[in-house]
Amino acid sequence: MNETRIKKKEFITVPFECWIPGGVLTLYPPTVTGTVRQQRNGQQLSIIRCTIAQMTSKPKAQLAPLPRTEILAYWVLSFGSHLYSFYQLHRFSKEHEAGLQREFQLEKGLFKGFKRDPLDFEWSFWTEWAKKSLLWTLIGHGVIARLTGTFYPKLRVPALTAYGLLAASSLLGIKGVCVLLVHLGLSFSVAQLRKPALSWACNLLLLSTLYIQPLQEIQRGWYKTEEEHYLLLFSVAVCGLRFISFSLEHCWCPLDRGGGVQLCWLFSYTFYHPFFYNGPIITYKDYVEQMRRPAEESDRDESAFSYLVLRSGRIILWWCIAEYMIHVMYMHSIQSNETYLEILPPWALGGLALALVQFFYVKYLVLFGLPSMLATLDKLVPPKLPRCVSIMYSFTGMWRHFDEGLYRWLIRYIYVPLGGSRHGLLYKMFSTGLAFGFVCLWHGGHDYLQYWALMNWAGVLVENGLKSVFNSSLVHSFVEQNFSAAMARRCIALLSAFSTAMLILSNLVFLGGIHVGRIFWKRVFAQGWSTVAPPMLAFLYCFAQIGLERTSHPP
Repeated sequence: MNETRIKKKEFITVPFECWIPGGVLTLYPPTVTGTVRQQRNGQQLSIIRCTIAQMTSKPKAQLAPLPRTEILAYWVLSFGSHLYSFYQLHRFSKEHEAGLQREFQLEKGLFKGFKRDPLDFEWSFWTEWAKKSLLWTLIGHGVIARLTGTFYPKLRVPALTAYGLLAASSLLGIKGVCVLLVHLGLSFSVAQLRKPALSWACNLLLLSTLYIQPLQEIQRGWYKTEEEHYLLLFSVAVCGLRFISFSLEHCWCPLDRGGGVQLCWLFSYTFYHPFFYNGPIITYKDYVEQMRRPAEESDRDESAFSYLVLRSGRIILWWCIAEYMIHVMYMHSIQSNETYLEILPPWALGGLALALVQFFYVKYLVLFGLPSMLATLDKLVPPKLPRCVSIMYSFTGMWRHFDEGLYRWLIRYIYVPLGGSRHGLLYKMFSTGLAFGFVCLWHGGHDYLQYWALMNWAGVLVENGLKSVFNSSLVHSFVEQNFSAAMARRCIALLSAFSTAMLILSNLVFLGGIHVGRIFWKRVFAQGWSTVAPPMLAFLYCFAQIGLERTSHPP
């Protein structure tokens, strides 16, 4: 009998079955057991029981607990610094409201006595589309899913697919949907060759059509407004990730079902309405497995109605917080004018940085929250919602926990196939670099996105390098001999404060452009290295401690 070796895995979070040389490996978390069915010529030879502990790397060391009074002090300083910096930004916004009104045409606010900052394109874009039609089509999806799931379970998937196709046609028009169907057909056809390189080439060429100006001018002529054309661009970009997911899954593990069945599932995956325009992203494999799962295997303990009410209340609360922020702090207008960035008081400058990243976080709680709620009611398992950015203390953590769906997609289809961490440092650097390069291209490839991708790539590599150094036996033994566990944690938080500062800087480049990052770097680190940077790092140290506490004791 041939020996079957099982490679170590870094983490296993969901049940899965995969082919390995000589057999099939099936894991069943959380029972931490698995089986390897050895096969030869289609005949089962033996079944080997194993545990996840045998297949995982050594467990991560737990961080030392700190005194409760110390943790309380970090909470007070973190929360207080947020409030005070936001207050200073609010004061600056009100003092310069007339100038901002003249230059950026602030809108009439929803709250009496306040203007509204409309310059966050993404929030304004999706808010307007939600009012026009998206909110109603999402409600229609929920109604169709509930009715078919209750009375005609076997027709649920076809009904949702047909509804998604009709909803897309009503918003994008027949020509817009035809663009997606052409992309779908080409991607499906190339995938039948079962050559991952060809599938990648095909799908990258299809995504590149987003940047061909003559083609864009033709498509723009199909619509009356620029916003309608942008909706098509968003749809093509997000569907491109789905086409890549289907193509690679088919190349790696061809299904026994016929091409017609696969095509139907691809239609369902592509036009699933809650995820169609903006995500979040789930893989083709996960979507099909979860949609085919019998209802009794995925019933929730709480009723669907109570879940709907509670989650809807949370989404409305997040929407109110986002709207309140752009009523009391005109951060997007301020960041668009370099003069205001130069004259902002230090506390207001810090408040601007925090407000920009916090608004981005709350915005995606809304944009991902509603689709994820509907997907959960459809018995899917959507990616977790973004984690609060104020307790993100590393580049790696930001990528893992802000957009979990995109992170899993990048790991599965780019990082791991290119070697990842299995073949040494150079492969790891190459795989990580290509993953960030793809994200940059997918977002548009503009110059500020290139700087942002490079900063994130460098940040992840530096963090992994420092982690390897501190995990080495020499350094680890030195730390154990000379530092208490609590002091070692404080040192980690101090290093994390510097990482967090660079993480915020990269996010400011992403959210505001190169000029915002340049001015922040100049005012905080070049000119303010002795006055602004030290207190900023002290507060970031507190943020990092809160983040480490949450990591050590997750909810």
